[in-house]
Amino acid sequence: MKLMAILNRDGGTFKTTDMAAYEEMAENIFRQAGHDFGCVVVSGKDIVEVMEKAAERGDLDGFIAGGGDGTISAAAAIAWRNGIALGVIPAGTMNLFARSLKLPLDIHAVLETLAHGRIENVDIGSANGRPFIHQFSAGLHARMVRFRNTISYASRMGKISANVRASIGVVFNPPEFEMEFSVDGVIERRKVSAISVSNNEFGRDPLLFADDLTGGQLGFYTTQPLKPAGVARLVFDIMRGRLKENYAVTAMAVQALDLHFPDAKGRSNCVIDGELLPMETDVSLRLHPGELKVLVGDPPPVPTLIERMAAVLPASEPKP
Repeated sequence: MKLMAILNRDGGTFKTTDMAAYEEMAENIFRQAGHDFGCVVVSGKDIVEVMEKAAERGDLDGFIAGGGDGTISAAAAIAWRNGIALGVIPAGTMNLFARSLKLPLDIHAVLETLAHGRIENVDIGSANGRPFIHQFSAGLHARMVRFRNTISYASRMGKISANVRASIGVVFNPPEFEMEFSVDGVIERRKVSAISVSNNEFGRDPLLFADDLTGGQLGFYTTQPLKPAGVARLVFDIMRGRLKENYAVTAMAVQALDLHFPDAKGRSNCVIDGELLPMETDVSLRLHPGELKVLVGDPPPVPTLIERMAAVLPASEPKP
C-alpha cells in the first residue's frame, strides 16, 4: 500500500522521543514490509491541515496518524470523509481508540503491527454531522473537562493529576439538568446529572472504551440526578467495571438517537472525543456501521484441537 505517516511532535510520548530516529525506524519497518511509505513530523497546530492535504491527494491508500486522542479523532474524521484507511500510533495519555482496536500501546511495537497488519471496517459515530470515534457526553464529564482545562500541566503525569483533581471537584459539585431523548419514535423527558453516547457499548475497563467497534450500535447512558455520595459511588462502580450495575445508571444500545436540551441556549458544554465544545439545544447522534477503514493487527491464530488438549493435559512422565 501507499501510506504516509503524520506524527504530532507535541503529542504525549513524542515530546520525549528522538523523532528523527523514530521517523527513520518507521520508514525502515514499513518499506521492508513492502509499502510505499513516507513520514513527516509536524507541530500540533499544523497536524490537521497536513492530514487534510495528505488525504485529499488522491494517491494514498491510507495514512498513519501519531499522537494523542485528539489527534487520532481528527485523523479518523479525515480518513472517513475521504474513504481511505487510518493507522494509529498511540502517543497520548489514554489512547482509547488504540485500545478499542487492540493495538500495542508501545509506539515502537505498534509500527510492526501496522506494517504487517490488515484493513478492517469499523463503526464511527456522528453528532450533528461531526464524527466521533469514542463518545459524546454532557453533564459530569463536561464539567470535569472544563475544570481540568483550568489546570496547567506539561506532561502525561501532569494531565493525569489534573484529571484526578478535576474529578474530585465534580464529585462535590455535580450538575443537574433536563434533557429529552427520542429513540425509535419514543420520546422521554428526564432530569440527569450525566449523559454519554459511545461508539458501540463500553466494555468493563475503567477507562470506558468499547471492546468491539463493529457492533453496529451506540451505547446510550444516563444517570439520574446525583448528590456527592452518588457521584462517588458511580466512580467506584466504574473503577470496578460495573458501570451498568450502578443504581443510578440507565443504559441501552441504539442505532440512532435525538437529544433535546431545553436549557442549553449557549450556556452549557458537551465533550466530543475529549474536546470541550458549546452544546447545541438539539443533537442528532447517528452510527455509521463499518464506514471507517482502519489498520489493525492480525488476530492470534486459533489453536488446533491437539494444541488445546496439550495445553490442559498433564505432561507425561519421562520413562526411566
